[in-house]
Amino acid sequence: MGDVLFLALRRLRTPLIALILAYAVSVVGLVAIPGVDAAGNPHQLGFFHAFYVVSYTATTIGFGEIPFAFTDAQRAWVTFSIYLSVTCWAFTLGSVIALAQDQAFRAAFARSRFRNRAERLEEPFFLLLGYGQSNAALAHALDELGFRTVVVETRPERARHIEIEGFQQPPLVLVGDARWPDVLHDAGVCSPHCKAVVVQVGDDEVAQAIAIGVSVLQPGRYTLARVHSEEACTNLDPFPHITVIDPFETFATNLSLALASPAVLWAEEWLTGVPGGACPHALNVPQGHWVVLGYGRFGHSVGHALERTGATWTAVDSDRHAAQDNHLHKDDNSERALVEAGIENAVGIVACTNRDAINLAIVSRARRLKPSLFVAIRQNHVADRALIEAARADMQFVKSDVMVHECLQLLVTPLLNRFLMRVRERGKDCAEQLIVSLLTKLDERVPSVWTFDCDLNHPGLRDALGPDTQPPLSLADLLINPLSPPEKLRAVPLMVLRGREEFVLPEATMQLQAGDQILMAGASGVEALQRRFLLDPSPLGYVRTGIEPARSWLFRWIAARRQASA
Repeated sequence: MGDVLFLALRRLRTPLIALILAYAVSVVGLVAIPGVDAAGNPHQLGFFHAFYVVSYTATTIGFGEIPFAFTDAQRAWVTFSIYLSVTCWAFTLGSVIALAQDQAFRAAFARSRFRNRAERLEEPFFLLLGYGQSNAALAHALDELGFRTVVVETRPERARHIEIEGFQQPPLVLVGDARWPDVLHDAGVCSPHCKAVVVQVGDDEVAQAIAIGVSVLQPGRYTLARVHSEEACTNLDPFPHITVIDPFETFATNLSLALASPAVLWAEEWLTGVPGGACPHALNVPQGHWVVLGYGRFGHSVGHALERTGATWTAVDSDRHAAQDNHLHKDDNSERALVEAGIENAVGIVACTNRDAINLAIVSRARRLKPSLFVAIRQNHVADRALIEAARADMQFVKSDVMVHECLQLLVTPLLNRFLMRVRERGKDCAEQLIVSLLTKLDERVPSVWTFDCDLNHPGLRDALGPDTQPPLSLADLLINPLSPPEKLRAVPLMVLRGREEFVLPEATMQLQAGDQILMAGASGVEALQRRFLLDPSPLGYVRTGIEPARSWLFRWIAARRQASA
């Protein structure tokens, strides 16, 4: 607020001085001019009465002449004061209106208002730096999960668009450059309620500058940064709390998984989507020769991924200045060029250029030559969604979708990323076992994923996890509906983490110990039911014994006497 007040006083300095001088001259003149009382005796106005008369005269209210009727000299001075003060008030009000329309003042006022709201934010939130297509999709996904977000965006038009978007809890928005430390500080990067920072801007140099700035300003703050170049990844690697996400490399990894182990990819896509969304379809990606159309950064990542799976591939690019490569065929995207690249023997194509219309044209041309091709296409701009849909591709690269999956996986439930890495290591059999569990126990929707902590500090688990408790607490106990046993909760235990030991897809009979962390996936509302076990011993005792435990001291005393007598 200090900046706003300082700026307002500086811009209004001249009109305020003029207004003060007008009042001062008017008051002094009215005091100096002699008047008369009701009896005709000389009477001099005091400063208080003079200021009172000038105040309602200057604002054209006009209460009258007090305490006695004015003389002609006083009325002449009041007439002069009226024109002087009205002129100064008009000058002042015009300056105030001009100040209200001044961009610098509006920005300072908006920032001061944002800073006050951010300081009063007393719930966990995620700080999103940049509000492009990817961070916009992530903000909506986090909003659906019940998390607050704070957004910093350099473009005012993007920031204003947030106000008309359908959020349950609208994000706090600051227009500013996140490379400046004071902007990051005002956005709440040092707040204890900030859970993580997500940097998604259009330029890799800007992204790494922001991520490093966050790490310097708040060294322990977990940060996700989207970059594309190897140089940016190398620059951010020394910072332990910065996780780098390359969407091109992520899609290429997904393509290699679809070739080598489609069940693993299906399980990952299923668990990392927005809860409540439709279950993704399993991909049947053929093995064989591929044609990569467009050999930029994205094309390089796709080519290397195909090579890791043992597939053969040829890249076609119209850039004559591109670096020479054994797989690269420098030519246009004509049918002749596709034939020379081996389209007749190919099982699939990947349209990788940075123009959506060209990608659609390439797909249409390739299908005329070979209709049975497996098609993967890249979407560059959200406005071109209709073009990408028209391609009817088997696999689409939409940067925002890739980033939402990756960010939710790393931010909301960090244990999920660890579990998915173990599934990826174990391969097809483990993924198929997981898919069968999800299909049989849950709907074909994206489930909610949460972590259940077996912490002795929770009142509901203190007795159940005790060393003398018989029988010991098991996973099956936590999968019973506490409101209507023996009905089962629609949930699947994915992994139990016990110290450094991991139990992937554990059996329901597994006995639990204090300190265990359980990764669960379940239908909407199941997490809230399961958390009843943490708050009070009664629900857990009820599902384990079928008897409602005594809660008041009187009934606990009666139960203890009965047990002692028995």
